[in-house]
Amino acid sequence: MKITCTGRKVNLKDAFIQRVETKLAKLDKFFSDSAEANVTVTVEKDWQTVEVTVKDKGFTSRAEKSADRMEDAFDAAVDLLTRRIVKNRKRLENRVYQPAVEEFALAAHEAEPEEAYSIIREKRFSCKPSTVDEAILEMNMLGHTFFLFRDADTDEIHAVYRRKDGSYGVLIPER
Repeated sequence: MKITCTGRKVNLKDAFIQRVETKLAKLDKFFSDSAEANVTVTVEKDWQTVEVTVKDKGFTSRAEKSADRMEDAFDAAVDLLTRRIVKNRKRLENRVYQPAVEEFALAAHEAEPEEAYSIIREKRFSCKPSTVDEAILEMNMLGHTFFLFRDADTDEIHAVYRRKDGSYGVLIPER
């Protein structure tokens, strides 16, 4: 697995980078050799956030945790990532290395049973052409955290969403 470490508002020490490489090496059994892992550390005052993203064969898995120390946040993020892989092992069998997932699930004491997806509501709506600003306005008027719309310029389906920090994001599908 190729690992990239990035620090935002912080210079990462060699000891932390070594810790990242050691911990993520344990996840190699779940992914192919072409997998790429990105670890981003962001420091805001006394709070440190670590985001771990692993991409492999068109599959992306991401975990983000915050703590007083970046090491604690990193450990928590890797644990969350591992739990997600194990919890969804049946759905992921064609994407990750199945024997490793099964072996880990049998050894893990806190492995949670897999949940069935239950769709409790289906909603149909018109997807009118609008700009990003209009979509954000309509999302805010509805009191939602996301809004699906058809871009007025490209006629493609996009989604806007409100982020935890109060800013906005746009999801644009690739072709």
